[in-house]
Amino acid sequence: MRRRLVPGAVLWVAATVAVFLLLDPVLGAAVAIFGGALVALVVLAADWDQHSSYEEREMARNLRRKEKWARNADARARDRARWEAHQARQAGRTGADEDA
Repeated sequence: MRRRLVPGAVLWVAATVAVFLLLDPVLGAAVAIFGGALVALVVLAADWDQHSSYEEREMARNLRRKEKWARNADARARDRARWEAHQARQAGRTGADEDA
């Protein structure tokens, strides 16, 4: 891609200079602006198809979530034990309140 980009950029610069010198500065500015935008677009689009796909990004995200889930397993177990103890205390209180 770089082999085609460099001659195109050189041609754009030469055309811009020629239009500025031989024709009108307004036309030269137009060629400079539109040509620069086109060169920037080509540079940004050069690696368009080399990025990861949606499926690859989601697979990586899923792996990160699984690792985090495994890392936090002991904290979830402690929270569950505390919750169950709280529920048992609540059930004991409710049963004692009904007897009185």
